[in-house]
Amino acid sequence: MGTLYYGGSALPIDIEDRALAHLKVVIATKLRRNESFTLSWRHTDGGPVGRSSIWLHPAIPLQFDFADTEPPTLSRQWIEELANSANTSGGITLTEEHVESATG
Repeated sequence: MGTLYYGGSALPIDIEDRALAHLKVVIATKLRRNESFTLSWRHTDGGPVGRSSIWLHPAIPLQFDFADTEPPTLSRQWIEELANSANTSGGITLTEEHVESATG
């Protein structure tokens, strides 16, 4: 399980490593362009029920911590889906990865 630390909040945001790696690419791209946006997610099992959103701004400190020592292979499709949602008025909504299965 990875962790996202945002601003001066002592409360970490737990996000599965693979999802966090994909979010990192999209978030870094947006912030590098000096763009602000929201990030929304549903709470995971064991945490409080519901969902949360944060406002991401280039001037606010952000740290990504990963449990895995090796980065995962990234899915271009998932990155594109997250980036497309980042460009809407609702901001990034963390969704499950859609895995295409080969049939044959």
